[in-house]
Amino acid sequence: MNLLYLKYALEVAKTHSINKAAENLFMAQPNLSRAIKELEASLGIAIFERSPRGMLVTPKGELFLQQAQKLLRQCDALETMFQNEGAERQTFSLALPRSGYLADAFAEFVRSVDRSRPLEILYKETGPLDTVELVTRTDYRLGIVRYDARYDRYFKDLLADKGLDSVVIAEFSYRLLFSRRHPLADRETVSLRDLSPYIEIAHAEAEAAILPDTAKKGEHAGPNERRILVYDRAAVCELLDRSPDTFAWSPPLPDTLLARYQLVQRSCTDQLRRYKDVLIYRKNYRMTELDHRFITLLCDTKRALL
Repeated sequence: MNLLYLKYALEVAKTHSINKAAENLFMAQPNLSRAIKELEASLGIAIFERSPRGMLVTPKGELFLQQAQKLLRQCDALETMFQNEGAERQTFSLALPRSGYLADAFAEFVRSVDRSRPLEILYKETGPLDTVELVTRTDYRLGIVRYDARYDRYFKDLLADKGLDSVVIAEFSYRLLFSRRHPLADRETVSLRDLSPYIEIAHAEAEAAILPDTAKKGEHAGPNERRILVYDRAAVCELLDRSPDTFAWSPPLPDTLLARYQLVQRSCTDQLRRYKDVLIYRKNYRMTELDHRFITLLCDTKRALL
C-alpha cells in the first residue's frame, strides 16, 4: 500500500475538498482524484461519499482513516528512531531543466537555508530522460522533467514503469526573448514571419522539452532557420543583450532576470504548443522539511509568473 495515498486521504478528510487538499499537498487536482480512486479500488471500499457539501467520509472510510493515521504515526516514530544520528545535517537534491524561473526559486531556497547547520545540496541541470534516471538510480531525491504536452502519455507510462510519483507544477507556452533594443521589442505579440530577418539563439532549455527521436532541428526554429547554438543560460542572455538582432525562446522569466540583462518577453501568435514541468520522486519517498520548503517557494515563483 502506498503510504502517500494514506496521507492524501487524510488531507481530503480534513478539508472535505479535493481542490483544497490538492492545494495543501502541492498537487494537481486530477492527480489527487486519481490517487483516491486507486486507493478505494485497492481496498474495495468507498472512503468518501461525493456530495454537494464536499467529500464526506463513509462509515467504513472512518474506520480505515483511523487505522491509517495510527500507521503513519508508527512510521514517523520508526523513522525518527533511526534518523537521529544524522538529524543535524541538512540534505537536499534536485535534477531539473535549465530554466530561469526554476533557478530563481532555487536561489531563493538557498537563501532561506539555515547556515548554522551542516549542509549538502545537489543541484544538476539536465534533460528529462536523464532526470528520470538520476531520481530512479542515484541519490537525487527530487526531479523536475519538462516536456511537450503532446508526449504526456509517453512520460506518464515512463514514470509509472520506473516506480516514480509525479505532480504537475506548471504548464505554459514558450515566449520570445528580445533585447529592449530589438526592432520587435515594442510589439505586444510577434509572428514567426516577423522573426525571419533575425538570428535565433537556441539552447538546451528548449531542446530539453523534446524526445530524442524528434530532436532534429529544434522545436521553435523560425522560417530562416539561422541559429546560434549555446548551452549556457547566462551566455544566451549576454548574446541577446549585446546583439540586438537576435532572439530566443524561453519559458516565462522573472522580472528581476529580465531587468538584469535589459530583456523583454513577448508572446508569439504562432506558438500554440503547451509544455509541462512535472515534479517527480520515488514512490513512498518521505519528503523532508527542505523539500517542502523548496516546493513552497517554487509554487510562489510559478504563481507570480504564470
